[in-house]
Amino acid sequence: MSTPPPSSTPSNPETPRRSCPGTANRGSLVTRSVLEAEGLDTIFENSLPAFGGSDLRRVWQLLDEAIGRGIPMSLAVSGPVTLSGQHLTWLNPLLDTGWFLLVSTTDAVCYHDGHRALDGSNDATFFSLDRHGDDGELREEGTIRVTDVGFPEATLLEQDAFLRAVLAQPEFQRRMSGTEFRHLLGRRFAAQEKQNGVPEGMLALAWRKAIPIFVGAPADGSVFLNSVARWCDERAFGDAHRFDLDLHREVFESCAFHRFGTRDTEAGALGTLILGGGVPKNFNLQPEPTLSQILGFEDVPGYLYDIQITTAPLSDGSLSSCPPAEAVTWGKVDKDSYRSTCVSLSADYSTVMPFLARALLEKRARFERWAERMGMDALVAKHPAARGYLRDKEGYRLMERREELCDKLLDEIRGRARDTSDYPLAPLDSNS
Repeated sequence: MSTPPPSSTPSNPETPRRSCPGTANRGSLVTRSVLEAEGLDTIFENSLPAFGGSDLRRVWQLLDEAIGRGIPMSLAVSGPVTLSGQHLTWLNPLLDTGWFLLVSTTDAVCYHDGHRALDGSNDATFFSLDRHGDDGELREEGTIRVTDVGFPEATLLEQDAFLRAVLAQPEFQRRMSGTEFRHLLGRRFAAQEKQNGVPEGMLALAWRKAIPIFVGAPADGSVFLNSVARWCDERAFGDAHRFDLDLHREVFESCAFHRFGTRDTEAGALGTLILGGGVPKNFNLQPEPTLSQILGFEDVPGYLYDIQITTAPLSDGSLSSCPPAEAVTWGKVDKDSYRSTCVSLSADYSTVMPFLARALLEKRARFERWAERMGMDALVAKHPAARGYLRDKEGYRLMERREELCDKLLDEIRGRARDTSDYPLAPLDSNS
């Protein structure tokens, strides 16, 4: 007679089973076949059970949760997202939803955004290249390579001529914040795109939806370099150039918008999606310490949701690799919720964002269909997340509220006791 298998329950029912360490952190291992998936969102939810896949699932879950809760989102994106055409594939569709209230990026992203609308551009201007080919030969023929994307150097020269012509226009002949500058530049890009029949670029979309675009290092890119060229012409030849960037105002606007998101929106909180790292990420996270550590406001909340995708290794100590938990110690991320509302995925965002964006948009489209069939009130009663997904597509239109929100923050500063403390500086000696 065979021996029966050991019982799966203790022999003495009065004796509780000894629990394993970490039992409190256990969850179900969901292993649903992709053949059963109704859409990409259900694949992310049910068919990525472990390892790197589970990290990606967590990114999806938090994006889905934040959007469903109606949390206003900021977006920080670095890398050549416009040059490579990624804005046309997934970034612009995301920004067009009304979920994102501002963007933090690079001057280069804004510069390359204009290439496709130039008079000299056509469908063949950008092309795929072998990233391991002969770069010396490409240089000889006047081709620029960015990883596996190529385009003519002449495109850069035409973009420079376009920008210098734009910077000579009357609306640019004054001091302004970078967000206002890029808003006006987006209007010019939109006109150029309309004239030449090309798809809407990132700056043009941001202009249409009044989304502020912040650039934390404006001098590190060719848009500003063309302003330098006009600055040189003024000094060498007397050509008037009155354009100037007000960096103080730009940072102050970021603080005013942070204040708006955490105080004046229905959600009363902010989330952020960080793609890559560098200055766009840092600038995106700076409003909280500026408001609290520098301007002295108390109880300034950090981001409630911090969802990051980066290739930077954690061991390098850089801001690019810094996980949300580390940002908690600076006050940039909410300390009470970060364990359940933050994630950092080690990945190249270009490999996952098209699928995440598609899944989010599929879910919104599903809610739209259901709302038409059953009515919005009944839908929200059954699926509360529909309210956040189907928030007004016009978005937050912060560029139209800049003055109002900045004045409101200034009034708060005026109403506080002024810090008159001073620091005892060491005296300079005669040789200093």
